Amino acid sequence: MSKIRMCDSKGAELADLDFSEDLMEVDQGLQAVHESVVRYQARRRAGTASTLSKGEVAGTGAKPWKQKGTGRARAGYKQSPVWRGGAVAFGPEPRAYGGKINRKVAKLAFQRAFSEAVAGGEILVVDEIVADGKTQSFVAFLDAIKVAAPALVVVDRVTPECEQAIRNLDRIELTSSESLNVYQLLRYPRIVLSKAAMDALQSRLTPRAAKGESA
Repeated sequence: MSKIRMCDSKGAELADLDFSEDLMEVDQGLQAVHESVVRYQARRRAGTASTLSKGEVAGTGAKPWKQKGTGRARAGYKQSPVWRGGAVAFGPEPRAYGGKINRKVAKLAFQRAFSEAVAGGEILVVDEIVADGKTQSFVAFLDAIKVAAPALVVVDRVTPECEQAIRNLDRIELTSSESLNVYQLLRYPRIVLSKAAMDALQSRLTPRAAKGESA
């Protein structure tokens, strides 16, 4: 049974939280982590680059000049890619990057990344994270629990007050337990979770078979 440090919102130490060894994975999954991060970064690409093919360039379909007798090269249409203002041959079109990843591979990657964060002591659980929408109050909260940027704050549900309190803080990112991903787990050396978010993550890591048995 692994232990995760836990405190209250004032920084007072509470009993360590137990994290089941059945949810830990430190022996396999490095390749899955790599694939997951590569896919995440690829999916962040806009993919909006767009060029016109010869059928999309505006212009007449008339032949610019007759085929023979002018001494010039043959030309069939003004939309040709070799002409200025014409089409682009094999140019980029809007597309989505990233491809797909197997669901089991994605879960293994998340489990490996989260397990390494637990083993490295990077995670701090707070009994409750309450934000009133004021940045100053949230800075005082971070000071009380002795957490400095860069850090990731994970709550069970992102509220407008949380977003407003954190949005002006440099290198402090807010996310929910449902949206937490492998890239974020690897990016931040300090991860602060609310108790509710930690419970949700443990449920997220629990195998489906085990969930069925407990039910």
